[in-house]
Amino acid sequence: MTDMPRENVQSYPRPPRLEPVQQRILITLGGAVVADTTQALRVLETHHAPTYYLPRATIAANLIPVSGSSFCEWKGAARYFDVRAGQSTARRAAWAYNRPTAAFAAIAGCVAFYAALMEEVWVGDHKVIPQPGSFYGGWVTANLDGRIKGAPGTEHW
Repeated sequence: MTDMPRENVQSYPRPPRLEPVQQRILITLGGAVVADTTQALRVLETHHAPTYYLPRATIAANLIPVSGSSFCEWKGAARYFDVRAGQSTARRAAWAYNRPTAAFAAIAGCVAFYAALMEEVWVGDHKVIPQPGSFYGGWVTANLDGRIKGAPGTEHW
């Protein structure tokens, strides 16, 4: 197990950077495993908690496409999914970029999850706290310092 070093979200880059994750990622919902992988990637962007992307092949939950999309200036167009696992369904709880921009091509075929809509989310031995607010999907872990975007009054920094 690799420990997580202290990181300050103000020192994350803009434009964002994509990097491999050294820790195991575990997500549960409805008493069942949604995903368990050591092959995740994360996006680091100034003032954001990292957003984690998991290879679709490592996801055990049923992903049900839903209507609607969003657009990220860095990654492109995202589509959304309901997540069904165990006895639970989390509505619009995950997203993916089918054709991301060239800089983020590695996340094609990966899925990100809103931690707030899952039962538990872990990065290594760190239990995840959802990024503040309901728009951003970053995962807050105990090693993060700095003011994280998403709470009321911070959305348009």
